[in-house]
Amino acid sequence: MPPVAAAQSHVCPPTKSAGYDVAVVGGGAIGLACAWRATARGLRTVVLDSGDPGAWQVAAGMLAPVAEAEFGEHALLELGLRSARAFEGFCAELQAASGRDPGLRRTGTLVVARDADEAEALERLVGFRRSLGLDVQRLRPSQARRAEPALAPTVRLALDVAGDHSIDPRRLVAALAEAVERSGAQLRTRTRVAGLRVEGGGRVTGVEPEDGSFVGGGRVTGVELADGAFVAASSVVVAAGVHTASLAGLPDAARVPVRPVKGQVLRLRDPRGPGLVERTIRGEQAYLVPRGDGRYVLGATMEERGWDTAPTAGGVHDLLRDMSEIVPGVLELEIEEIEAGLRPATPDNLPAIGRGALEGLVWAAGHHRNGILLTPVTAELVAGALAGEPLPAWAASADPLRFARAGVPA
Repeated sequence: MPPVAAAQSHVCPPTKSAGYDVAVVGGGAIGLACAWRATARGLRTVVLDSGDPGAWQVAAGMLAPVAEAEFGEHALLELGLRSARAFEGFCAELQAASGRDPGLRRTGTLVVARDADEAEALERLVGFRRSLGLDVQRLRPSQARRAEPALAPTVRLALDVAGDHSIDPRRLVAALAEAVERSGAQLRTRTRVAGLRVEGGGRVTGVEPEDGSFVGGGRVTGVELADGAFVAASSVVVAAGVHTASLAGLPDAARVPVRPVKGQVLRLRDPRGPGLVERTIRGEQAYLVPRGDGRYVLGATMEERGWDTAPTAGGVHDLLRDMSEIVPGVLELEIEEIEAGLRPATPDNLPAIGRGALEGLVWAAGHHRNGILLTPVTAELVAGALAGEPLPAWAASADPLRFARAGVPA
């Protein structure tokens, strides 16, 4: 497909003054995947990565749309299922392009209830997931312990989700960075973005004020760097995680509102090697994700603490207590890291993917707890938006313009 010439009004043909067809703000899994897919469509692409810690560095990497399915989250479930189905092919292509194993593990997930109340709640979720046609298997306590002998004898009920897998986000990002550079795109690390440059005026596309007046407007023409430099680009993809909130230059009506949600995790190691559990183990308050080499990720708290990223004794205590009631052997593991990160959440907890309210602006933001899971589908949707393709109906819930239309403050 021609890079930009066939694009609709949101994406103008590159001019001689444009340094790049696409500038991607953010060098995490989503930003790199968007750049990789954009380059595959023939677009001259640069990734601007500040080096600030991103949610991907703390994420456990669960690819679990079925296990995480909650009442009322049908739109998010649809996005997650599509992305999960794409992951195996995505990783195979990525490994071939980068020469690196992105760390996909196809071992399934076991959702476990500790007591009668949790078992009752899990029974309701079993019915809900089956009503959606999701592949789940209800296990009695004895069946669950045969599947995972390390489970506590007090476990009351379990749900086996064979199709929910996991990936190591750090290995995924390393592979994506290598693939991006091999593709011919430029990866600029330690490059801090101050904001976006907007030129011109007029209406904010897709927003119809009741009084008929125009709000904001113009076109995004590139990225202003903190050192005063300017990166010109025909289109800018915002994939900056929680740092999206601090980008200057955009009118309020064109922003996607993103807030930080704190999550604490522990990285554990079994000196005896792998084997404590093979599947991801999910409880009501904690999860344990095996890496396959004797290492495990135990997470995660969900805290509305603003920009606070300090690990706390209380957070560590709660995670260890909750998981030890499901897998007692977790208390014998060694602690390698204690971390806290910030998930980028929107008011409706759905991501913003696709064209924004200004010409040349494309969003890949607000993925909350599903950033790693939604990486493949986000990259494809963003690449399509850059080529002028409309957002498909199944992804309409992720339309960034929903906030501008609703007048949600950034």
